[in-house]
Amino acid sequence: MDERQLAGSVAVVAGGTRGAGRGIAVELGAAGATVYVTGRSTRDERSPMDRPETIEETAELVTGAGGRGIAVRVDHTVPAEVEALFARVSEEQDGRLDVLVNDIWGGDPLTEWGTPFWQHDLANGLRMQELAVTTHLITSHFGAPLLVARGRGLIVEVTDGDGDGYRGSLFYDLAKSSVIRLAMAQATELRPHGVAAVAITPGFLRSEAMLDHFGVTAETWRDGVAKDPHFVASETPRFVGRAVAALAADPGVMARTGKVLTSWGVAAEYGFTDVDGARPDWGAHYREHVLAAGA
Repeated sequence: MDERQLAGSVAVVAGGTRGAGRGIAVELGAAGATVYVTGRSTRDERSPMDRPETIEETAELVTGAGGRGIAVRVDHTVPAEVEALFARVSEEQDGRLDVLVNDIWGGDPLTEWGTPFWQHDLANGLRMQELAVTTHLITSHFGAPLLVARGRGLIVEVTDGDGDGYRGSLFYDLAKSSVIRLAMAQATELRPHGVAAVAITPGFLRSEAMLDHFGVTAETWRDGVAKDPHFVASETPRFVGRAVAALAADPGVMARTGKVLTSWGVAAEYGFTDVDGARPDWGAHYREHVLAAGA
């Protein structure tokens, strides 16, 4: 992909503080886009996730990659704040919006793995749906009109998994599956207006939190294989970011609207690699080393 194919484009990455959201924001910037990075974690105040990453850091990484990063503190559970975000984008960009990425999450500390749904804390499970699904719907509600007005653009719903198989926790599974359905429904209603909507999943993600979990860094990540052998097939957040950038730059993206895509599948189609030159394929690894082993 031409490194500047998105020059002049405008994107909003909702939930761009860390993980896949940060990787997507940076790669959109590397392709030349102006990227509004939103979230609740700022240098002045941490979100309930209590992580050190901030929207300001992500915006600076976007600018450093060659784009223009703009950090905007937004709680996407509050419609008025989301509406104000898109009013600002419209005013500052003369009504232009090309890409909307919904990656709001925040459900990791709420998920009780290995706990039957009737024993899972109900308030946490319901809050997960609010953070992971309702926020996406609110954000698309206010962002889609800018795309429709231009008769083109792309909405990306970031999920976990391609919709096949159970995700290990009812509340987690419901959140991630609902995001896929949200992409499919948006695609149906947006198709007559020339706007595409897709869901995309990364593989085993080497997010900041996952690196911390394994006690490794971005440079020493392979040491994490000692704790989980499947980590060998992991990918950086920039890999799914490159997938989103490739889709956003493709004039034929409408052919994919309504589909559930994978970082590794998009990489194979467009021919890009991860930042280290590798091309991880979590789907193949999962089939060969997890499903085949009956894990």
